Amino acid sequence: MSMTLDELPAVAECSVSGCSYNDHSHCHAAAVTIGGAVGDAECATFIPLGTRGGLDKVVTHVGACQRAECVHNSSLECTAPSVRIGAGSSDDADCLTYAVA
Repeated sequence: MSMTLDELPAVAECSVSGCSYNDHSHCHAAAVTIGGAVGDAECATFIPLGTRGGLDKVVTHVGACQRAECVHNSSLECTAPSVRIGAGSSDDADCLTYAVA
């Protein structure tokens, strides 16, 4: 599978208001990485600082997904149409689209 940046899934929503990249529920990082462990797909791009980060105008994509057991993962690339990021059960920022295969 070979995709261009425009073909990677977009981050449709981020409800993590405490992240430096969040601006009114929109992620302003160029791309996010999904990390964590089995059963917990953590947004590894989350930065809890008071300083705002990211680009002024951007459509954020999933740059990498380390959760190989997710139904949307193919060769460590996300194949979901889009993802939602929000508070998880034990993390400030999780991929809410994550589903174990």
